[in-house]
Amino acid sequence: MLRLLGLSWLLVLMLVSGGQKQKANLHEARWYQKLDNKVVQCQLCPRRCVIAPGKRGFCRVRENRDGRLYSLVYGKPCSMNREPIEKAPFFHFLPGSQRLTLATVGCNQRCKYCQNWEISQASPEEVPSEDFSPEEVLGLAEGLKLPIICFTYTEPVVFYEYMIDIARLARAKGIRTAVVSGGYVNPLPLKELCAVVDAIKIDLKGFTPEFYQDVCGSSLEPVLAACKTVAESGCHLELVNLVVPGYNDDTTTIKKMCGWIKENLGDTIPVHFTRFHPDYRLQNSPPTPIATLERTVAIARRCGLKFVYVGNVPGHKDENTFCPNCGRMLVKRQGFSVLENNIVNGKCKFCGARIPGVWN
Repeated sequence: MLRLLGLSWLLVLMLVSGGQKQKANLHEARWYQKLDNKVVQCQLCPRRCVIAPGKRGFCRVRENRDGRLYSLVYGKPCSMNREPIEKAPFFHFLPGSQRLTLATVGCNQRCKYCQNWEISQASPEEVPSEDFSPEEVLGLAEGLKLPIICFTYTEPVVFYEYMIDIARLARAKGIRTAVVSGGYVNPLPLKELCAVVDAIKIDLKGFTPEFYQDVCGSSLEPVLAACKTVAESGCHLELVNLVVPGYNDDTTTIKKMCGWIKENLGDTIPVHFTRFHPDYRLQNSPPTPIATLERTVAIARRCGLKFVYVGNVPGHKDENTFCPNCGRMLVKRQGFSVLENNIVNGKCKFCGARIPGVWN
């Protein structure tokens, strides 16, 4: 059964289609090229998998059937939930709002510390799912009065077609959409995505090619390109860097990354430095010392970044948003809860300075 994580399945049945479910059919993928002998090449992510008939791409969820590429997870979420937007984390996007979260199985990276590896590193046959059309997802969000649908947990890029169709329906209904992604996606599909969603959070996992190759099984440059594409599109962008002791926490690399962010994305991009907890294949690595996170935040601020946060440390002072002009506290947080919000019409209530973000 679908992992609703706090929502009862009975409630879902009551809210969508009067309890009547329709079986999801195979959905032809987008962004692929037909080659000779019924071979296809996926154009969605930088891997550009060449897939023979009957085979699947690296993500495990896109399959060549007789010369056509199909998504095996369209309309088949394996996990849904109701959660605060701060958990994403998004701090400059409708703070204090609740979101409907949704994921299917699959991922196009192989991060050794993945906290959702049971579903991200799985095939569709290995994880229970339920048939849920885009229209039914919208019906659920409306029934629960949730202003945001968030694609998260695994890698939304691998269920691209499903995400795009939901986002288009949501925009027509006045519901916002947000994406939590590793940013491992080609420029043209990403530009199309930016045009229909409202916010994208990219995990900038490290800042060396070696880290991406050794820890994530991927490469850095496409992620940097994705960050620039989103920033240039006008879609709201936030970045997260999970600080893993001994892997990506050295001062020189952090300084280079923060300098790159300021130069290429601007000094007002919210950047979250989050605490690592042992998981998956890095269970013998220690949690990130809080002092390391504080050092990292200090480096980022010296580099000129104006909105820098500590994550996974509930109650830390750097969970809060401060006005870069007058220094007053604008958004007070405790974990995933917003206790106070002094941003009015996108401006500091105290001095009137504009605060970049989506606030209403």
